[in-house]
Amino acid sequence: MTGTLLRVPTPALLPGCRAALERGWSADNVRGAVAAQEMLQRLDSDPASFFMTVDDPQALGPPVKLPDGTQRARIPGLQRWIWDADDGPDGFAGSIGLRWMAAGAPLPPHVLGHIGYAVVPWKRQQGHATRALALLLPLARQQGLSAVEITTDPDNDASQKVITANGGVLVEPFNKGEAYGNKPGLRYRIDLA
Repeated sequence: MTGTLLRVPTPALLPGCRAALERGWSADNVRGAVAAQEMLQRLDSDPASFFMTVDDPQALGPPVKLPDGTQRARIPGLQRWIWDADDGPDGFAGSIGLRWMAAGAPLPPHVLGHIGYAVVPWKRQQGHATRALALLLPLARQQGLSAVEITTDPDNDASQKVITANGGVLVEPFNKGEAYGNKPGLRYRIDLA
């Protein structure tokens, strides 16, 4: 098992995230480099607004941009940075986020799952995503969720292994919808009871 931690993003930890973004990593697995550049611009122009939306259970943050360029209202959520404790201050390893709807309502169709994660390429295959997901599940329980849905691409074997290692069960293949180019996806469910 790796020395993986979840850390609340803070200005003190920002250099690790910034360095990863500058190397081309993005927490947005769909929009990739475009999203990385947008985040760097946001951190340069208004870092306080970024840190205010890290824990956003009231969904007060700015709208979310979808891959087709449309914007949708933000839903409640939180973000944590995945940290490799073995690397100390240089341990930034990625990002994981949790999204939910009030009173356990279903996610809107444009939100593909409750949890999304992305590990920097130079820290992959070390167990960080598997451990980060395990560490995030108690936070989902704290939000009153009895189960979470996580989606991935059919060809993303690594992500599928992360999900199943945490008790995920394949629910269905599905079409991600127009905003995501009608690409195929796989929907998994992890029961939290």
